[in-house]
Amino acid sequence: MASLKEKIGYALGDAASGGITWKIMSIAFPLYFTNVFGLTFADAAALMLIARLFDVVTDPIMGSLADRTQSRFGTYRPWLIFGAVPFGLIFALLLYTPEITGENAYLLKRIYVYLFYLLMMVMYTAVNVPYGSLLGVMTEDDNEKNQFSAFRMVGAYAMGFITLLSFPYLQKMVGGSEQHQYAVLGAGFGILAAAMTLACGLLTKERIKPKRAEKFSFKQYGDLFRNKPWVYMTLTAICTNFFNGFRYAAAGYMITYCLGGDITVGRLIINYTVFMAFGEVTCMIFGAISPAFTKWVGSKRKAFIWSAVICALTSVLYFFLPMDANYIWLLLGVSMLTSVGAGLYSPLLWSMYADVADYATEKHGTSSTGLIFSSGPMAQNLGGAISGSLIALLLGIAGLVSSTDMTTGETIVTITNEESVKTMVWALFSLFPAVIAAIMGLLAWAYPIKK
Repeated sequence: MASLKEKIGYALGDAASGGITWKIMSIAFPLYFTNVFGLTFADAAALMLIARLFDVVTDPIMGSLADRTQSRFGTYRPWLIFGAVPFGLIFALLLYTPEITGENAYLLKRIYVYLFYLLMMVMYTAVNVPYGSLLGVMTEDDNEKNQFSAFRMVGAYAMGFITLLSFPYLQKMVGGSEQHQYAVLGAGFGILAAAMTLACGLLTKERIKPKRAEKFSFKQYGDLFRNKPWVYMTLTAICTNFFNGFRYAAAGYMITYCLGGDITVGRLIINYTVFMAFGEVTCMIFGAISPAFTKWVGSKRKAFIWSAVICALTSVLYFFLPMDANYIWLLLGVSMLTSVGAGLYSPLLWSMYADVADYATEKHGTSSTGLIFSSGPMAQNLGGAISGSLIALLLGIAGLVSSTDMTTGETIVTITNEESVKTMVWALFSLFPAVIAAIMGLLAWAYPIKK
């Protein structure tokens, strides 16, 4: 029986990767790359697509490598322990904008951001794939797996709420240019993410010794695609991250261009990070009750279907709300209803991956837990790559143009068609996610493991 300390330790892992780095990468990066760092919308789209597709390739490789790791710390924990510091450091460097001027300024800045974004993807993979795989070796008890998954999601969403809510106030506290603000916050959050990742590696235990494949074989990859539950689960995971990717990436543009910028209500500053922070706390609450909800409806599969329905219906509803800052609490309320569905399905995703790993072990006689769980981050990156790149590309087509002044290095953003940009942003936050949620529900309905 796992202790409360261990469950909290496991939660710290996703608090670091999901609650800090991934949240900032999903919500802040699109706007940061175009409006602060100074990339054109086309270059920002290419950057996010190339980096994430690169990660799609490295994720399964990392899964296979982790499965074959043997050390006194176990199979998966060493990657957390020794990867923590470079993970936090590279994240910090990615949020730093180098002061480069001259005729080659834009080219050099582009090289810098491509280099560190690719390195960040490598480190995120090196930490997050083994972290997810831990669930498969910490316990054999299905109920305890659900508990660990629930703690994981609470950790991710609680830290996500703190990160996003504090972001504008920390920016104000730091002061100076936006580039300076992002650099300082990147360093601070990078240190915190590194510390949490290290704590996760030290506080968790690997109780189950996996059955190992003696040698690496590409047959394992073929086995994955013959594993019907894995196929459905991976497609579903891509949809969940596609869904989240659209909403998080579009939030910054929605506040900036549809609602007229940051909204002050009393002492509360509602910018794009704070807006999504309300959803994070909702996800945290409903992530915590997800195991009870699952038990109530009768199966993980049914619980997932219901959560997808909630996401689809509330996303459609959002599109018909007034595009007016005076209705900010109504907009927040409906967005939080969408987060009810996201909160319910998030713990289920990883618990269902554990079921897929158990199914693969029973069928093939060797463990591929790391390879199976690498599909989660792979799907996350594929969904994020497509959504983030599509948003940047579609906004560019709609009439939003970003460029860098070659003399001063300052970012210049212009709008050629205001109404077109507003409509596109609104749809990217609502209708696009609604369609994805509907597909997600259909995939969960067809998922072959019925428990």
